Amino acid sequence: MVVKDHHFLEDMHTKVTHEFSKTLEMFGLTPADARLFVALYLEQGPMTLDEMSEALGKSKTSMSTGVRGLLDQGLVERVWKKGFRKDLYQANENLYRNFMSSYIKKWQTAANGQINTFESMEVELKERIQEYVNQEEMEQADQLYRRMEDMVRFHERIAEAFKVIDPNENPSE
Repeated sequence: MVVKDHHFLEDMHTKVTHEFSKTLEMFGLTPADARLFVALYLEQGPMTLDEMSEALGKSKTSMSTGVRGLLDQGLVERVWKKGFRKDLYQANENLYRNFMSSYIKKWQTAANGQINTFESMEVELKERIQEYVNQEEMEQADQLYRRMEDMVRFHERIAEAFKVIDPNENPSE
């Protein structure tokens, strides 16, 4: 197939980058980091910070910051190439596993943190409940305690649900 408009492929590349970036933003990436990941993913090989900067029209410092964040999330990796002195980076290939794992890990960490926080508050409320002498305050404290128990169960269910769909817990690929 011969494409008469030589800008078509470039325009399509831009559209793909834009649309897939919107999906990645739903996983908590900033728009800039999402575009950076897509640029790395669409590239046929590893890229230097200079190449990323040129491809996205952003500063090298901005690319370095973005790559560091993507490295921390396990979404890109530094690669070595014989005879090449600059750092090279490439996107990890398994999109589903990498994004779901990263996203699920964030949710599980947040849910477990909330469980610990609510459980600590429950203990504190239970320890101090004797201080409430009138019936109305006692009922309010009891109602608050029951609601906190519900909140703990809510977060436990979130953590359990994400464990079920975690590709690292249930590898099917």
